[in-house]
Amino acid sequence: MKYVDEFRNPEKAQALQKEIAKLSQKIDKHLKIMEVCGGHTHSIFKYGIEEILPDNIELIHGPGCPVCVMPKGRIDDAIALCQNPNIIFTTFGDAMRVPGSKTSLLQAKAQGADIRMVYSPLDSLKIAKENPNKEIVFFGLGFETTAPSTAFTILQAAAENITNFSMFSNHVLVIPALQALLDNPDLELDGFVGPGHVSMVIGTEPYQFISQLYHKPIVISGFEPLDIFQSIWMLLKQIVEKRCQVENQYNRLVEPAGNKNAIAAMNQVFAVREQFEWRGLGEIPNSGFKIREEYAQFDAEAKFTIPNLKIADHKACQCGEILKGVLKPWQCKVFGTACTPENPIGACMVSSEGACAAYYKYGRLSTMAKRDKSGVSAEPLSV
Repeated sequence: MKYVDEFRNPEKAQALQKEIAKLSQKIDKHLKIMEVCGGHTHSIFKYGIEEILPDNIELIHGPGCPVCVMPKGRIDDAIALCQNPNIIFTTFGDAMRVPGSKTSLLQAKAQGADIRMVYSPLDSLKIAKENPNKEIVFFGLGFETTAPSTAFTILQAAAENITNFSMFSNHVLVIPALQALLDNPDLELDGFVGPGHVSMVIGTEPYQFISQLYHKPIVISGFEPLDIFQSIWMLLKQIVEKRCQVENQYNRLVEPAGNKNAIAAMNQVFAVREQFEWRGLGEIPNSGFKIREEYAQFDAEAKFTIPNLKIADHKACQCGEILKGVLKPWQCKVFGTACTPENPIGACMVSSEGACAAYYKYGRLSTMAKRDKSGVSAEPLSV
């Protein structure tokens, strides 16, 4: 890994900015480029990248925030598990404040549920060893980035015969989500800034369908400002040269075949669900992981009774449209008024990777007083 300031060099950024401007002048249309990952969204706003791009380049924020795409029903299921007095429920911190239909995990904890924040599923396994008379349930969240660590933990639990540990699986897959977006008639995209963390696991090969079937370019990108600038430049070069390829800007960490050990662990522990519900995107076929039958003793859905209800989103919240890239956060009626990080209505304002949180946190609220690049009025609305 190189020193981080090499990826934040102002002179190199200015040079890339000029090259992007030159390429944009050769393109006679308004371009919509989606950055899939919420980590990219935060980098874009933290460093002000979108504000210095040419006017005919618009960045669309995708559904790559795993907490944001979690439907309310699955949050309610997690809270139902927490209400079992024999269960210690463990989770990553960014899921604590995501609202369910009535409450959040944080509020359930305040009401007496034994909910503990962990940094790794292995922390949950340690809690299981320390509390042999309790059932420990880990809230499995995330894309293929975090699924391997969950899989390895289940394999470790099996090897050590730890019978009071299980996992509530809500792991989702990025490729079916991208296909759902490409099939959405309301969203016309010209290219993708591909997710870096997921690609470290799955590699670059799974994205070939984007270029081959949908004829869109995609560049797998790192997360530093120069990474994102270079990826946008690479995308524009493809568009100008009328190419559609999968390119890898993040080649210092991403291999074409991905991480074979991580993939093998996921394949050993998980099977693909026939359907899984995503907030904003609805039911997507083959888009989630469930635990295989041979590891059913570690599957909270097999071990405990879960309501498994489908709950509609808050009527005023347009988180779903934001996740699909149809709306920008400031176009939501409750953004910055009824919905803030202190009092979030939707998951996009809660998560550290949510687009609404990025807009709010990094002070880009001045954009709300302008018209966005697609020509839609961006003035804030009141409830």
